Amino acid sequence: MKVEGLLFALATAFFVIVSGIYWYFSRDPIGTTALALCGGLAFLVAFYVLYTAKRVYPRPEDRLDANIDEADPEYGFFSPHSWWPLAVGFGTFVIVLGLIFAVWVIVLGVTLLMLAIIGWLFEYYRGDFAQ
Repeated sequence: MKVEGLLFALATAFFVIVSGIYWYFSRDPIGTTALALCGGLAFLVAFYVLYTAKRVYPRPEDRLDANIDEADPEYGFFSPHSWWPLAVGFGTFVIVLGLIFAVWVIVLGVTLLMLAIIGWLFEYYRGDFAQ
């Protein structure tokens, strides 16, 4: 976890430096604030990961003497045939269109999104792939 923590610490330094340079050249308070907040969020993640890395036993990925079979072999189950992620993406797209055009489109998008999430959740309880 130390590598991840150092990566976020470098991101913190990058955002802080860039926000100072951006403010000096543009005098734009909104962009400077956004860059500074990005640096703050990167600092929070870096602090948490580095603090946790001190307290927990090193992962096999962090040790030089680790074997391949020590890593977690189970990464989860991913459905190879599911069309529901496309429906979730379409529902999200309709919600964003509603933010641009009209409130009633947001209601339609939320309805589509909820139906897609429910369909994705219960995909293996009905139909050809029921277990």
